[in-house]
Amino acid sequence: MIGLFARLLKKTPAIEDNQWLAAEQRLPCLRHLSQSDRLRLRSLATQFIAEKRWSAAGELQLLPSSQIEIALQACLLILNLGLERYRHWLGIVVYPGDFVIPRSVMDEDGVVHEYDDPVLGEAWEGGPVILSWFDNPDDAGAANVVLHEFAHKLDMENGKVDGIPRLPTEMSRQDWISAFEPAYEDFCRRVDAADRRGEETLIDPYGSEHPAEFFAVLSEAFFETPEVLRDEYPEVYDQLRRYYGQDPAAAESTA
Repeated sequence: MIGLFARLLKKTPAIEDNQWLAAEQRLPCLRHLSQSDRLRLRSLATQFIAEKRWSAAGELQLLPSSQIEIALQACLLILNLGLERYRHWLGIVVYPGDFVIPRSVMDEDGVVHEYDDPVLGEAWEGGPVILSWFDNPDDAGAANVVLHEFAHKLDMENGKVDGIPRLPTEMSRQDWISAFEPAYEDFCRRVDAADRRGEETLIDPYGSEHPAEFFAVLSEAFFETPEVLRDEYPEVYDQLRRYYGQDPAAAESTA
């Protein structure tokens, strides 16, 4: 389906300093980075843009500025993990605004139900990352679709989409589970209670859908609202700090 509507984009030309600066200023998730880290991130993003196959769907005109913003956010996640974490897939498809994916599901009686699912993004195992893009970021709401979907790609790296990515050798899988599992159960209870009261949680309730969504949503929070995450779930924050090799909350505290 995507192939019918997508247009393959040419490689982005050399990126000038003013283009980098303009993109970085539009991305609050980068505010904790030192100048040396920003330069490393630019280098990774340049390679990322060149190596991936970029496609625009529908009537979207995907500008170099948008490619730069996507690449910076995608590479923020692997700044200290390495670009090889993204080497097992090729395509990035960008839609204008949210888009609809046809779904089918079989119920317990064996009846297949078909429906259209409006989404902001989707990461396919072994396949492309599909992203919505808005000229006005506020139209996407509080979600950071780029961080979210590329966190899913990291989760898929070891084969099972379960909220446990391939961890660095110095990290313990059991420590990860011991931090994330009770936090997920607590978060699901909080979301249910907030729904009953007609309130909202500080962290996107979509994280209660599945452990994989919890990891993706908390990865968003780690970079977007790190102090909130550290206050809500300090053990999870510490695991993400070790995994991503970054400490956004500490940087904000000393700013």
